[in-house]
Amino acid sequence: MSEISNLSPTLLWQWFDKVCSIPHPSYHEEQLANTLVEWAKSKQLFAERDEAGNVLIRKPATAGMENRQSIALQAHLDMVPQANAATKHDFLKDPIQPYIDGEWVKAKGTTLGADNGIGLASCMAVLKANDIAHPEIEVLLTMSEEVGMEGVLGLRPNWLTSNIMINTDTEDNGEIYIGCAGGENINLALPLEYQYPQFDKALNITLKGLQGGHSGCDIHTTRVNAIKLLARILAETLSQEDFQLADIKGGSVRNAIPREASATIVFHANNQAKITACLAQLTDVLSSELKLAEPNLTLLIEETDVPVQIFTNESTQKAIHLLNLLPNGIIRNSDVVKNVVETSLSIGVLTVENKGLVATILARSLIESGKAEVRAKINSLATLTGAHAEFSGDYPGWEPDTSSLITPLTKKIYDEVLGYEAKIKVIHAGLECGLIKKVYPNMDLVSIGPTIRNAHSPDEKVHIPAVEIYWKLLTKLLAQAPAK
Repeated sequence: MSEISNLSPTLLWQWFDKVCSIPHPSYHEEQLANTLVEWAKSKQLFAERDEAGNVLIRKPATAGMENRQSIALQAHLDMVPQANAATKHDFLKDPIQPYIDGEWVKAKGTTLGADNGIGLASCMAVLKANDIAHPEIEVLLTMSEEVGMEGVLGLRPNWLTSNIMINTDTEDNGEIYIGCAGGENINLALPLEYQYPQFDKALNITLKGLQGGHSGCDIHTTRVNAIKLLARILAETLSQEDFQLADIKGGSVRNAIPREASATIVFHANNQAKITACLAQLTDVLSSELKLAEPNLTLLIEETDVPVQIFTNESTQKAIHLLNLLPNGIIRNSDVVKNVVETSLSIGVLTVENKGLVATILARSLIESGKAEVRAKINSLATLTGAHAEFSGDYPGWEPDTSSLITPLTKKIYDEVLGYEAKIKVIHAGLECGLIKKVYPNMDLVSIGPTIRNAHSPDEKVHIPAVEIYWKLLTKLLAQAPAK
């Protein structure tokens, strides 16, 4: 057990410490899921998994609460695996190492997994507690949320009996979410042609030190996408000096703003001085331009061996211009919900595989027509460049329910806990609530959680005082569950 197990509320932090000790990146949550099911069965609680691997655990109502409506608590099992370049961490084997830094809990060199590990820990703490008044509880823990909500896409119908659900995946203290964006995955693939090099020099260009972040929650900020910035650097350099690409890559997960990207370029030796001078000048320009948004921006330029194969000149031109033109960031702000992004997209991963350049993109929108607009833009770009666009994993947004019973109750209790008014909001990130409503259309949903910053990046941290406030809200909400 680490030092965080001594924090308050003790049960919650002990469970979070346990979650951190078991590797659980997306697609590798099996050990964690089985551990939780085995624990529940050891406590004589109902526990089973559906066809998609999702976990359902039930706990009977405490004495005097039998006449209250059953409430489902919901979290996802997986975390986004991101590490700093200098950190050696095997997310399939190594535990996350949480530590206390003032009022925050962070992880050593990696994502913390507070998204959604804190919510998961709170669900398990409710199941373990013997001093909390609550109605019958159902805890739903879903698989592979971070890679396209795959678990909830396969959620078993007629499995849950509750008509009220509290989603625990919100990341701001004092805020209650009643709606979220839908999303869609896009793979944009550009076929590449290769040739044997007729050049005698090569450089590796590495862009690093950017903040990164969540491609939904942070898309409205000034944080820079490393892939897009590298494309700009290459396009501006190519406009002045000739070179050809041998490789280009960036990012690691589809739903995070990339912090790093790199490319290998080849050229004639007599162009080296001009190319390095151009890159140095661009570094100065960008460092000045982005000194507030990205103060740690670094562009490394290193000589390397000339690769055995390189992109042809035509493929080099197409790849760079496609990436430079690719829409990224906010497409439109909402007219209906003030200060909320309506539609966005973010290129999260760039790879070269099977003789093709593959850009992995996540589009988000509060409205279906917003996703259609993004599809049209990507298809137009594909048509112009000879690329192929593939769309998958389309999931609906979560539309606010004006007849909700749980929302006003949550607001009332939250106001009391905070001592000031909680805000009711709609989030531009994807929550599983929209898909849950698709399977359980009568489910009355609300989403709450403590303050988490820099989710999906190694700078992720969770605010300790906010966790205590969240726990008070959750337990009071359960104690005041509506009557049947």
